[in-house]
Amino acid sequence: MADKPTQVPVQIFGQTYTVRAGADPAYVEQLAAHVDAQMREVSQSAGAVDSVRIAVLAALNIADECFRSRESAREVENRLASRAEVLARTLGSALNE
Repeated sequence: MADKPTQVPVQIFGQTYTVRAGADPAYVEQLAAHVDAQMREVSQSAGAVDSVRIAVLAALNIADECFRSRESAREVENRLASRAEVLARTLGSALNE
């Protein structure tokens, strides 16, 4: 049976939000801290004052991180698959298959 969702209060950019989460509350707090840090970074670098604009720019930064991580993982997966294929051929040749 799945755990009952927990309500986790978090602070993001000076606002308190209550998040219903099935995950570990500490994990939800880490996520909120990351979003808060991104918003503060955007606010300082862009000088934007509108919190909605800051949130959108921070979301774009976080999406960029996500996409780059996915692409990096794909590249590693492809390199590993290629290496496994080479090793399988080498082993097959060594065993005269």
